[in-house]
Order: sequence, then C-alpha cells, then structure tokens
Amino acid sequence: MRIGIANSTPMAVVALRYALTMRPQHKVAWVARDGEDAVAMCAKDTPDLLLMDLPLPGLDGVQATNRIMENTPCPILIVTSSVDANTGAVFDAMGRGAIDAVDIPVIEKDIGASAAQFLHKIDTIAKLVGTRRFAPTRGASSDITLTGTWPPCKRERLVAIGASAGGPMALTRLLSGLPQDFPASIVIVQHVDARFAPGMADWLTRTAGLQVRVAREGDRPEPGTVLLAGTNDHLVFKGPDRLGYAAEPRDHPYRPSVDVFFESLGAMWIGEAIGVLLTGMGRDGAEGLKVMRNKGYYTIAQDASTSAVYGMPKAAASLGAAVDILPLDRIAPRLIDTLRFQPGLCGGKGQSA
Repeated sequence: MRIGIANSTPMAVVALRYALTMRPQHKVAWVARDGEDAVAMCAKDTPDLLLMDLPLPGLDGVQATNRIMENTPCPILIVTSSVDANTGAVFDAMGRGAIDAVDIPVIEKDIGASAAQFLHKIDTIAKLVGTRRFAPTRGASSDITLTGTWPPCKRERLVAIGASAGGPMALTRLLSGLPQDFPASIVIVQHVDARFAPGMADWLTRTAGLQVRVAREGDRPEPGTVLLAGTNDHLVFKGPDRLGYAAEPRDHPYRPSVDVFFESLGAMWIGEAIGVLLTGMGRDGAEGLKVMRNKGYYTIAQDASTSAVYGMPKAAASLGAAVDILPLDRIAPRLIDTLRFQPGLCGGKGQSA
C-alpha cells in the first residue's frame, strides 16, 4: 500500500517510518505536518491508507478526518501517542469514518514488540483496501413516525446491528432516535478493538441516551438492553437465546465479524428479528444480512448519501440482502413503526404464512 502520514512530531514520524520498513510491501507516499496539509495532500495524491494523529496544528485529527471523508475518502487509521488517554476523540474520529485506532510504536531497544499491534492493524486494513463510495442509492422510506402503544408479542424481538468505519456516530444517531421503552433487545457488532469496547459502550450510553454495555458470555438479549460485542473473538448465539464468543472462523479479517453474528442469529434465534447494516469498509455483514432476509427477517441497509464509508451496506444492496435501503435518520423511525404497526415484517422461523 501507499501510505500517507499526518503527524506533526518528528520522532513519531521516524517511528512510523521505521515500523513500516518491517513490511517492505508498503511505501510512505507523503508526510503532512498539520491537518490542512493532510486534507490537501489527500486531494492531490489520495493514499491507500492514511495514518492520522489526533493533535495536529490547524485542523485536528477529528476535523481533518471529517473533511477527507467528505471530499476524497480513503482508509484512515488513527495513530496517536495514547489511544486510552484520547478515547473521546478516537470515537469522534471513528464516527467520521476512521477505521480503527492504535498507539504510535515507541522507538526503543525492542521496537519490534512495540510495533506488533500497529503492524497487525496495517495487515488487516491491507486486506480491505480498495473500497470506495459511489453515488447515492435511494430506497423506500417514510417521512411519518407513527405513534401508539406497542402491540403484544408472543415471541422475543431483537434488532441486530452491524457497523464499521463511521459506525460510532451512526450508532449514536440511530440509538438516540429510539424510545426508552423500545420493546426489542438490541445487539451491536461494531468493528472495534477489544480494548476500546468498554469505553465505547460508556460513550454510546452518554451520547445516545440508552444504556449500552459489553456483552458477556451467556448473556440473554432482553428488551431494554443494548449489548455491544466486546472481545476480539466473534459474538455468536450459542443457543436459541444465549450469546457467547467463538474463536472460529479464525481467518476472518475482522474480529468480531458482523457476518458471523448475523449467520449465527439465522441459525439459532427463534424469535422475531430485524437486521440493520450500517456504514463501513469492505463486505462484512452483507452475506449475513442475506442469510437473515432468506430466513424471513426484515433487513435494512444504510444508504450511500448518509454513510461515512459506503462499503458494507453497498455490498448488501448488491446482494439483494436488504429489504429497504434507508437514510440513517429514517432507520430508527422505521424500526419503531415496524415493531408497533407491522409486526409481521419481523418474520423469522416459526411464523405462519
């Protein structure tokens, strides 16, 4: 890959350059010393991957990420001195389209050990480079949010959500549109490193207004709960109503995988369900959403015009996996209307014709 670097600290640039020499297939295309320069360089010479620091002169890393993803989108990895000390800014940047975040390798006697996590992130992204947005695809939607009481339901109801690049902000907007008495459980698989998952759950709780926590082994989805995949293994259904984590499949580029979760839902869950695939790079979740649709569940993909990265929902649209393709702000109203007035759309195994 041709890699751009946006970092104002000379020693950090030296460390990044040195770590990248351990992967000779990658080349440094250019170095930007401030946010404005990074935006300009991306417009002039779009790299296969941009390593973006958070503190930058002029535009900071979050603002520069937002500008780049709006004008000349490319894969962005946040690489900063301490991810743990900057979790709010990290999630803001990821909400605007950054793929992931990692600490800057430290130049020391054993830089190989320091660079291991950084290079692992690079290797994963290298498998996914090439996805780009295309013109908006418009789908059916409704301008009217209906009101009324929730209908009685004899079976458990679940909303399964998958997201990647741009997901934190999309999840905030979607969850903010749901009422406190939303009658379905919600399970989210967001591409995020396990070390960030608890912080992201807390961040979503503060910004979206619903209680979000990391899913634990043996958890049972229940109405009023929002569970977030929280390890580098795959979140799956291990029984009709019990969640857990699985190491297999090991060769999937993303851990946790949206596809693996959606497919396990299709195989195990016996209640009603709705599948939602949000913004993200690559194809993860598209095949799984198709499995859900084939089982009779209602499925939604986010549209191009509101996706920070139109990769995963684009793949779902091309497979015919989504019943509806909707702008982000229409998804929460559609979930409410579906569960309140059209329970048959939830479908699933065991539903009579």
